[in-house]
Amino acid sequence: MEILKLATEWARAEVFSTRFFIFFAILFLIASIGFWQLGKTDIARAYIIPTLVAGVLLSSIGLGLFFTNKSRITKFETAYKSDASAFVASEILRTERTLNEYKAVVFKAIPIIIIVAAILIIFINTPTWRAISITTIAMLIVILLVDGTAHARIEAYQKQLELAHKKA
Repeated sequence: MEILKLATEWARAEVFSTRFFIFFAILFLIASIGFWQLGKTDIARAYIIPTLVAGVLLSSIGLGLFFTNKSRITKFETAYKSDASAFVASEILRTERTLNEYKAVVFKAIPIIIIVAAILIIFINTPTWRAISITTIAMLIVILLVDGTAHARIEAYQKQLELAHKKA
């Protein structure tokens, strides 16, 4: 039963964490509206679409993860009650896949995209490309911040699952 409690606590922490994606999405959408209503210069007007896109992307990430993890909480109890050892094994496998995705996407691809966007700021001197690059960097930093904490949380969760699996 301790494993079920552990899994449920992890999923609840993930649900809480995804709210930060939604919070930052709202900030990007507000910024887009602000640039649209108040932007007088070319660079201010150039931020309208990139911040809108970043807001939509972050909200879709946040809402998708929110509902996925919310539904996972109820599924955990059902899966655990039907076969506890199979539940632990499937969770270990899922956490391993997720950790590999974090290594490939969050901690390799995202920093590379940030570097490319920073280089674009240096070499392309048009307002649109600067706005796109700066907004991309800001959005990816938000993703790194939220996913960095999620990575640490799932890593700790996996270690506890492996300990429970060895005991069983």
